[in-house]
Amino acid sequence: MEYIITIILLFALLLVYFKIADKYNIIDKPNHRSAHTQITLRGGGVIFPVAFIVFCLFNLNEAVENYWSFGLGLLAICTVSFIDDIKTLSNKIRLSFHLISVILLLYFAEAFTLMPFWVWPILFILAIGTLNAYNFMDGINGMTGLYSLITLGSLIYINNEVIQFTDNDFILYPILACLVFLFFNFRTKAKCFAGDVGSMGIGFWVIGLITLLIMRTGEYKFILLLTIYGVEVVLTIIERIALKENIFEAHRRHLYQLFANEKKVSHLVISCIYSFCQIFVNIFLINSQLPIWATILMIFIPIGGIYLGLKWRLKKEYNL
Repeated sequence: MEYIITIILLFALLLVYFKIADKYNIIDKPNHRSAHTQITLRGGGVIFPVAFIVFCLFNLNEAVENYWSFGLGLLAICTVSFIDDIKTLSNKIRLSFHLISVILLLYFAEAFTLMPFWVWPILFILAIGTLNAYNFMDGINGMTGLYSLITLGSLIYINNEVIQFTDNDFILYPILACLVFLFFNFRTKAKCFAGDVGSMGIGFWVIGLITLLIMRTGEYKFILLLTIYGVEVVLTIIERIALKENIFEAHRRHLYQLFANEKKVSHLVISCIYSFCQIFVNIFLINSQLPIWATILMIFIPIGGIYLGLKWRLKKEYNL
């Protein structure tokens, strides 16, 4: 009953947000770098921090005791991201909030206790880099919601069938939020986009869960639950550096952008392919008994090769 009430509440609150966004002109206008062609409401991803607040209301005592640091980090990064959706902020302000949020996330996962001091900077770089990767990949309908749903589904399977590393509800609530968001976003003409508040919000929640899993198990292989995003973003950054481009500026060099913009493949088809590829990676990852270096090689070499082959072919076909 709790989950039904939560879904109804999330639907109602998101519809209220649509009214507010429409009134105050919180919209996403297409430009030459966009993968969409029509004005759409921005910031539908507010559903993710709202879902955490609802989670806290249903689990008040536990939330106050165990999730306060995670909650502060999530709300901080979502607040600055929502402001950035409305009015562009400087990189210094955004990165400052990202750093504070990641500190709170690592404290929540007990990383400062479980990991040696010299590892902390590496964790900061990985967490902030992964957060921004989540934001970079939020460019077409369905991508953020569906990919996150697959990752969260894998995490709840691990929590129930492999090793319990957190409370089930802490994974179920972002799943419910993804389902509600996808109802409005997984469409040929999306009702809303996630915005920075959405990609950063769900990204922070997913990264928090994966960090928690790694700290509880000592298995660093679980970072590969974000393999497809990782391969796409890292190889695209390398490409842009080789071309002497500013990696912090918006662009259309991601493989999914080439398929959407040049090849005119449906956004929904692309989002499904990316998500299904991650499913196969997750199945192999969860069942693999190989050393981590062998697991990484067996995942990254074929995926990286396919990625580079497809991109080379598209760039050659369209003289890019």
